[in-house]
Amino acid sequence: MSTHHTTTGTLNAGAVHALAQARHLLVDLDGTLVRQQEAIDGAARLLAHFHDRYAIVSNNSTHTAQGLSVRLRKLGLRVPPERIVLAGELAVRQLAQQHPQARVLLAASAALQRYARAQGCRLVSAEAEADIVLLALDMHFSHTRLSVIANALRRGARLMVTNADATHPGPHGRVVPETGALLAAVVAASGVQPWCVVGKPAPLLFEEGLRRLGAHAGRTVVVGDNPLTDGEGAARLGLACVLVGESPGAVAPTVAGLLVQPVSEAVEPAPQYRLSDSTSKVWRSVRTEVS
Repeated sequence: MSTHHTTTGTLNAGAVHALAQARHLLVDLDGTLVRQQEAIDGAARLLAHFHDRYAIVSNNSTHTAQGLSVRLRKLGLRVPPERIVLAGELAVRQLAQQHPQARVLLAASAALQRYARAQGCRLVSAEAEADIVLLALDMHFSHTRLSVIANALRRGARLMVTNADATHPGPHGRVVPETGALLAAVVAASGVQPWCVVGKPAPLLFEEGLRRLGAHAGRTVVVGDNPLTDGEGAARLGLACVLVGESPGAVAPTVAGLLVQPVSEAVEPAPQYRLSDSTSKVWRSVRTEVS
């Protein structure tokens, strides 16, 4: 059990000040608001308190915002799709807008594949046809799929990845393998490093969240559970960050602990991620913006 967070009800002064001054929140999803098929204690109350002044900013590359909004509603979290920013959707939009003629080999969920087609992406299945491989969280990833992707990259296709998280937190202390675990296999098989990683800690998701809220960085706080993605990403943009969970620097076990201390009246009411050794090297060697 980590001892890095403070006792419930006694948030450190920095966290209290940041939340008291916050006009807007950018909130992580997995490990912060939800843990697989359950909402985390305090999640609904935190979102209700900030009402229309928050956006969820997540490395999720399985769902679309529309589908995730429906899923969250079933867990008691009412979040409109326009306030959900996802790495998978953002990666697809970047490709569609900046590389409209590229032939894309997409390893992803059926929902993200449908979204990519709707955005006008030219999806291909043969390794010889691919200009770009976009790797997302593909629950049906297989040896055959790995072979096709590795050989497409060896033939000269560029590798774009939604995020490099190796895992995200599951229930009962379990971990759920993430896109970064697939990335480790792809890099090992192909010898090719990513040309672009879209998700946190890269700035694109945070910037999109700020844009949708019309928010100013100086009055916006990031709430997350992962210092490698939420914490580092916030720091890159000069955003304050409050961490929850069991990570070093966490101020409370869950977001429920953020609500114990009263937030300033000036504000209108309203288990860990990790990067594998191989994928953590990605952050030191690749560009984090599509060019």
